[in-house]
Amino acid sequence: MPDETGQAPYRPGELALPTADMRNAGHRAIDLVVERLRSVRHTAPHATADPAALKALLDEPLPEDGRDLTEVIEQVTQQALPLGIRFDHPRCLAFIPTTGNFPAALADLLAAAYLSVPGAWLVGSGPTRIELTALSWLCELLGLPETWGGLFVSGGSVANLTALAAARDHHLAGDLTDARLYCSTQAHPSIARAAHLLGLDRSQLTSLPPDTGHRLDPRLLSARLTQDRAAGLRPFAVVATLGTTSTGAIDPLTELADICRDHRLWLHIDGAHGAAYAATARGHHLRPALRRADSLVIDPHKWLFQPYETGCVLVRDPALLKNTFRMERHHLDTGYLRPSRARGDEINLDDYGPQQSRGLRALKLWLSLKTFGATAFRRAIDHGLDLAEHAADRITAHRELRLVTPPGVGILTFAYEPPGPEPDLAAMDRLQYEVSEAVCASGQAVILTTRVHGRTTLRMCTINPATTSVDIDTTLDLVVQTGRACRIRTRSR
Repeated sequence: MPDETGQAPYRPGELALPTADMRNAGHRAIDLVVERLRSVRHTAPHATADPAALKALLDEPLPEDGRDLTEVIEQVTQQALPLGIRFDHPRCLAFIPTTGNFPAALADLLAAAYLSVPGAWLVGSGPTRIELTALSWLCELLGLPETWGGLFVSGGSVANLTALAAARDHHLAGDLTDARLYCSTQAHPSIARAAHLLGLDRSQLTSLPPDTGHRLDPRLLSARLTQDRAAGLRPFAVVATLGTTSTGAIDPLTELADICRDHRLWLHIDGAHGAAYAATARGHHLRPALRRADSLVIDPHKWLFQPYETGCVLVRDPALLKNTFRMERHHLDTGYLRPSRARGDEINLDDYGPQQSRGLRALKLWLSLKTFGATAFRRAIDHGLDLAEHAADRITAHRELRLVTPPGVGILTFAYEPPGPEPDLAAMDRLQYEVSEAVCASGQAVILTTRVHGRTTLRMCTINPATTSVDIDTTLDLVVQTGRACRIRTRSR
């Protein structure tokens, strides 16, 4: 039994620490988290290590005897966790950088300590109610009717898979013969992966070339649907993207909704990044189209500033998720799970997705919204939009920079183009790679490249609420400086 000093384990048996040790380790862990958040601007936005050196440092035999927990926490926070891209750094402008927040970090700790499982109501009624409330808040943020529902999942990849599984079952009834799924070549790779996991071969995923604005072309889609139906094929769903990862393009959602209505197809909107735009006054024009979708993906660990893994799938008719995933449809042993069947108005969230034992991901968003309020989130999203416009203005005004694609949901692409005779296209493409590598190597910022219309460009995502216009200016100045240096090195070869 524990003693009053906290020097004995808090419970009998193995795998229990004395209360004093738990408090000491917990206090140290919180101090490290707070210090990390406080020091973000004063560290490099990216750190890495040689694979062999890292293996020598961290690879070890299975530990048969334990060590002091606080010492182990010190080891991992010094030797492993800092190595990687620091996505919350104000000059990390690569990928779609999440920032996380302190309440959400505590949420992960609390959910793990309470063994919170929003699966069956019997197992976690409180956690289930938290998730249902967070889902309703998301719907309200995006202007969706309260009749919508869904599920928190690990991220956009699983969210897309979950929604398209429901679309497959609803429209194809288990027969995948000649089925066709449609998207743009600018869609996220998780769409192709989901199609594969759902039993479609690559010929059954029709990826159409985008229009000049990098969007799914409604006329091309309509013509292809007519052609495929005439050939006896079976279209069942269209994937629209709200904020492509490469350029931030938004597919013409209203026109695509019209096409899906006319052809009686499932409209799935992948808004993993861009759906949060609809929470702001500037994005309200998207809401009527969102309400016409059959399913929508949003990743709160992107533009709602949550830690990984916080994804979400929302559907207009939640019963369609249940039709695909309900436990009674898939059970192999009726006895074991029978006591956990939902009764009355109870809800078993494990009936609505592929995962049965699931963590309380929703608590991160719930605790963040309760702490900061939705208004703060809207301001933070707007700030990212403002920064993108500022970056575009600076790029347009600079004689050595060229704006390739205008800001789209906090993402823009551009190129460093030195004055004088223009090098050949291959050389210009190599120059963008070299500039990106040099910027990253400087330890001052992280900017990576993408491909736009077959050309290599620099890409910037400005959604971090801690990023300032000075950070944008400093980074663009660094791009120019490194571009000039790269150009000089190229001429001297």
